[in-house]
Amino acid sequence: MNKYTKQDILRLAQENDVRFVRLQFTDLFGSLKNMAVSMGRIENALDNKCVFDGSAVDGFVRVEESDMYLYPDLSTFTILPWREHEGRVARLICDVYRPMGIPFEGDCRYLLKQVVREAADQGYRFDIGPECEFFLFPSDAHGQPTTKVVEKAGYFDISPLDQGENARRDIVLTLEEMGFIVEGSHHETAPGQHEVDFHYANPLRTADNIQTFKMAVKAVAGSHGLYATFMPKPLDGVDGSGMHVNISLSRDGEHSFFDKSQPMGLSRECRYFIGGLLSHARGITAVCNPLVNSYKRLVPGFEAPVNLTWAQVNRSPLIRIPSTRGQGTRIELRSPDCAANPYLAMALCISAGMDGISRQIEPPEPVGQDACLLGTEEMDALGIEKLPSNLGEAIRAMEDDPFVRRVLGQSVYEKYLQAKKQEWKEYQTAVTGWEIDRYLYKY
Repeated sequence: MNKYTKQDILRLAQENDVRFVRLQFTDLFGSLKNMAVSMGRIENALDNKCVFDGSAVDGFVRVEESDMYLYPDLSTFTILPWREHEGRVARLICDVYRPMGIPFEGDCRYLLKQVVREAADQGYRFDIGPECEFFLFPSDAHGQPTTKVVEKAGYFDISPLDQGENARRDIVLTLEEMGFIVEGSHHETAPGQHEVDFHYANPLRTADNIQTFKMAVKAVAGSHGLYATFMPKPLDGVDGSGMHVNISLSRDGEHSFFDKSQPMGLSRECRYFIGGLLSHARGITAVCNPLVNSYKRLVPGFEAPVNLTWAQVNRSPLIRIPSTRGQGTRIELRSPDCAANPYLAMALCISAGMDGISRQIEPPEPVGQDACLLGTEEMDALGIEKLPSNLGEAIRAMEDDPFVRRVLGQSVYEKYLQAKKQEWKEYQTAVTGWEIDRYLYKY
C-alpha cells in the first residue's frame, strides 16, 4: 500500500503526463462508478470538494438529500496502463460522504471499514485472499459479447487448447504494472474459463483489489477482441465461476487459527470462526451470491458447495481447510461469486466469523466425504443443512437472520432487500427462452 500525500499525487501526475483522474466508488450492488476530472480540477478533488448526485446511483439516497461528496483514498492512486501514454488516465478510489464531512452510511466501503475497525479494537487483524474466476468470450462484429466458445481446453491446459492464454498473460502483466502481486493464473475446468489469484491483503485493500481486478480484466480482454464476464453461470452443463475467499486471522501479532495441540492443528478460535460462518451462511447468501443466475452455479455435480459442511480432505464442502499449517493456516469459504459486492461480502463474512468467536459457536464435526453423495436420512442424521437453492429462498433466509440487518445497518439492509425482491419478482414473471423451446410447439 502506497502512502501518498497530495503533493506526491500532483508530482506523479505531472511526471507521467496524466490528463484525467477517475474518482471511483462502488454502488450498493457492486457496480463500479466514477467521475472523471481533468488535471485542472485535480486539486479540488484532492481537497474532497467533488460533488455528485447520489439520487442517481442505485441504492443511495432520495432526491431531496442528493448532494454527496467523494473523498479520495490517496493510497489508491494508480495510473491505468491500458490508456494512451500521451494524456494518460489515473484513478483514485473514493469514500462517499454527506455534506459537513459526515460519512454516508450507505457507502459499502465505509461499512467494511467499520467492521474491520471493530475487530481491530479487539486486537484482531484479517488477511484475505480471493480466487477470482471468469469467462472469456469472443465479441461480435459490433463489439457485443457472445457465448460462443470454440476451444476445448480444461483445467490447467495450455495453448493451443487454451486459446485465452495470450489475453490471460496480458491481464497478469497489466495487474503487476498496477502493483498487484499475482500468485498464479491458469485455465479453469470449463472451456473459456480462467482464474487469476492475487496476493492476500487486509479486507479493505482486498475489496478494492477485486474491483480493480475486474476493471482491468475487462479492459485487457477488450483489447484482444474478447469479452470478460464474471457472471456466475453463463454456460449450461459446465462449472460456473466462483470467488473462493481465503481468510486468516491474527491477534496481537500472533496467528489465531493455528494450534498444534488441537485436533487438525486448528485453534478453538478457528473452530468458533467456522461455527459462526456456518451459523450465518444461509443469511448472508443473498449478498455473497446476489443474482438469480448465482444459484445455477450452486448445484450438485459442478464443484460448487451446496451443503453447510466443512472439511479438510475434500473440496465439496462450503468451508475447506487447506492443508498448510503454522502461519499459513486459513479457511476457504467456497460459496461466494464475483457478482457479489466485495465490500458487503467481506463485511458479512468477517462479522459472521467474529460472532462465532464472541459466542463460542462450536461447528458440527467435519464431513470427510462429499455430502452430495449422502442420502436424505444420512443428511438428517448428521444435521446437515443446505444453502438456499434460489434467490427467493436466499432473500427469506436473509430476513430470518437478524445478524445481517445488524451488520449492514437499516438503510443498506432495506434498500438491498427491496432491490433483490424486485429482481426475483421480475425473474418469476419473465418468459424464458427455455420455456418457449420446451412448450410452444407442444401446447
